[in-house]
Amino acid sequence: MEKPRQGFWGLWNISFGFFGIQIGFALQNANMSRIFQSLGESLDNLTALWIAAPLTGLLVQPIIGHMSDRTWLGKLGRRRPYFLAGAIMASLALFVMPLAPALWFAAVMLWILDASINVSMEPFRAFVGDMLRKDQHTAGYSLQTAFIGAGAVVGSIFPWVLDHLGVANEVAGGGIPDTVKYSFWFGGLIYLLSVLWTVFSTTEFSPEELRAFGQEDAEGDGSTIRALAARSSNSALIWVVLGFAVAAVVAYEDLEKEVYLLGALMAGYGLASLVAIQLAKGGRSNNMLSHIVGDFSGMPEIMKKLALAQFFSWSALFIMWIYTTPVVAQYVFGSSDPASAAYNEGGNWVGILFALYNGVAALAALFLLPKLAARFGKVKTHMACLLAGSAGFAAFLFIRDPQMLLLAEIGIGIAWASILAMPYAILASSLPQGKLGIYMGLFNVFIVVPQLLVATVMGTILKAFFPTEPIWTMAFAAAVMALAAMATLRVKEPA
Repeated sequence: MEKPRQGFWGLWNISFGFFGIQIGFALQNANMSRIFQSLGESLDNLTALWIAAPLTGLLVQPIIGHMSDRTWLGKLGRRRPYFLAGAIMASLALFVMPLAPALWFAAVMLWILDASINVSMEPFRAFVGDMLRKDQHTAGYSLQTAFIGAGAVVGSIFPWVLDHLGVANEVAGGGIPDTVKYSFWFGGLIYLLSVLWTVFSTTEFSPEELRAFGQEDAEGDGSTIRALAARSSNSALIWVVLGFAVAAVVAYEDLEKEVYLLGALMAGYGLASLVAIQLAKGGRSNNMLSHIVGDFSGMPEIMKKLALAQFFSWSALFIMWIYTTPVVAQYVFGSSDPASAAYNEGGNWVGILFALYNGVAALAALFLLPKLAARFGKVKTHMACLLAGSAGFAAFLFIRDPQMLLLAEIGIGIAWASILAMPYAILASSLPQGKLGIYMGLFNVFIVVPQLLVATVMGTILKAFFPTEPIWTMAFAAAVMALAAMATLRVKEPA
């Protein structure tokens, strides 16, 4: 028995909620550095404040993926309860964020906002796999990418549009301008309404129906737990030792304090693995920790190879989200003062640049990627798109005309479309369907770990080597995106 084929409106309803989710994500990406600097934070400390975003993703996505694989709440189903809960929390955070009276409050709200976005975002990846036949996965993820691009366009241009409608774009003496405040409030409302559309317009397949389709349950055949029980504890202890070694180097070399987080994560993973292994060896395998650690260590080979490309490509993206505003404001609009009119004009232009690359991504996902993938394969298509993104980042080193920067964003938009669609289309048809939630959550670890690395290390590099020249962050982005393209050479085209 096979899943029924979805028509256009079925595909639309399955992914429409991502339109609102991406509005929230785009508002966060394009404006948080601006908010932090408007509240008095210096350039070289921005990465430390941005740590909240990837750290919450690292913790939340595997947990939500594991839980959603095992959830069934009657009419609400398996994935939709998480869409709804995350949308409510994120909408509230978007309303409160621009009212932040102080820097610490904005940092806390970023943490809450990103956690909420992750709660609603992660199950959407598995939702496509749940609802669609394998021969529709590429179409499903491409349409989802189109909604992501469209939502990001709307979220990114909000401040610019409001500025041109006469809403105040600067605050005398500093502070969060009205253009940003109203953008966050409108964005929060659209976020909630779009997710509600998907919640009420779709009906998930019940566990019995999924079994009839040949989809195994979340426990699978138990092989990952058995493999975990057979593992030695030495590998876990090595992670703990490495974590403490990193902390010692930070203390000895007097590095930026946020680098301690890398050591803490290494040691934390080692300790979690040690506990999970001992639980599995003792036959106490019915716990979340053992399942997550076991599934992580036993992930399919194709997922491991794609993970390296994800690692490099998302490193470049996170550099872009943190530093594009200060780079454009300083080098194109001539000001590094967050309270100046020129800086805020640059901040609005970044919204336009981000809107363009997302718009390009939406169009590429609908009209370019499916044709390229059909002719050259998903893997070669992904590599070519990543190289286009690398060229886009490199262009920032030379372009000083704001209009010409639009050309750079075309390459970045093509890469963004592929990053959002191709890896998931490759994986969805290759992963055990009963564990789609946890594996999609674990795959996203290779999205958030590079972001944590950028957030902890890039600030140190910037401060040490070019404290007043953030333009060189774009050189880093171009280089690591090119490495991502090369990493795809290790991935074999799925049958």
